[in-house]
Amino acid sequence: MPNIELLEKSMPVAPIRIAALEGCRELAEEVDRNLVKFRKELVEKKGLDNIPQGYSEDSFIVECECPRFGTGEGKGIIKESVRGTDLYIMVDVTNYSSTYTVCGHENHMSPDNHFQDLKRIISAATGKAHRINVIMPFLYEGRQHRRKKRESLDCALALRELSDMGVANIITFDAHDPRVQNSIPLNGFDNFFPTYQFLKALIKNVDNFQVDNDHLMIISPDEGAMSRAVYFSNILGVDMGMFYKRRDYSTVVNGKNPIVAHEFLGDSVEGKDVVIIDDMISSGESMLDVAKQIKERHANRVFICTTYGLFTEGMDKFDAYYEKGWIDKVITTNLNYRIPELLTRPYYVEANMSKYLASIMDIINHDVSVEKVRSSNEKIMDLMKRVNQ
Repeated sequence: MPNIELLEKSMPVAPIRIAALEGCRELAEEVDRNLVKFRKELVEKKGLDNIPQGYSEDSFIVECECPRFGTGEGKGIIKESVRGTDLYIMVDVTNYSSTYTVCGHENHMSPDNHFQDLKRIISAATGKAHRINVIMPFLYEGRQHRRKKRESLDCALALRELSDMGVANIITFDAHDPRVQNSIPLNGFDNFFPTYQFLKALIKNVDNFQVDNDHLMIISPDEGAMSRAVYFSNILGVDMGMFYKRRDYSTVVNGKNPIVAHEFLGDSVEGKDVVIIDDMISSGESMLDVAKQIKERHANRVFICTTYGLFTEGMDKFDAYYEKGWIDKVITTNLNYRIPELLTRPYYVEANMSKYLASIMDIINHDVSVEKVRSSNEKIMDLMKRVNQ
């Protein structure tokens, strides 16, 4: 079990329970299976005769739902007791495959709908659970994290709302800008990164993947992804380059200034494998343009690694770029909803995060430091040693 030494001399703050909202149940079930396995291994290692109540169970998931009235109004229901538990509520605000009916018309769930359902389940548990934690891999309104002019501060308002409802900890992954946690300075806010899982997926699924300065280079597709690329390149000991977006600030299209060109800063990529790393693929246009420019600079293979594969405009462009040889692999995590078509593509690779997420929940439930599980340095170095051997 990961980080077992941290847990051997500690006790959980309360029995752990998982409430998964619609749209996040598949991930929750995977996390639950790993958590059950971790707990059973720890009990066997300790040789406990008297196991704390609720510590080792066949499942930690509690049944809950948010049914709708004919008008589209809803309510949250938790169908079993959560009194005195350390409750983890899991929500995927990007899952638009979930639907509900309004006056006979079918609507797809938006991030706003998922956030409202989250608040309904929190409301159903408030006053009963010992502690409420929210696991929101894709941070709700995380892209509207700062104010540049007269505009709303949606992410900060959402975090304040959760804080006011009694949420103790918010757990997210690769937040667009983690500084938004400053809006709730007295609450727990943990932001984790899938760097190790990306590297493991690359090594497992790419033939002849060599991690050295002569064969590999890390690329940031824009200035916002610099910190991710810097960390990845430093821990692997390879060079890094970056693109920056040149925009036309005289026009606005779909609420943003259109990108005129991507300009590259860095050493030559000729003959090298290139990893482009970012937090998300939305429409994918920026990422694909960067991949094309890298191939035009005679790079060997191009691998795209992003935490969230949203693909808001479908897969056609990615299919075309793969057929033309401009991209070789696209790696995303299983933290958000992915369209079924994506899973069948020959270039797609999943970086599975369920085991890591179960470990995070177990650590927080024991109320010990998350720094060891947050930092992947040792795991990455051990993986590199095994690969080199």
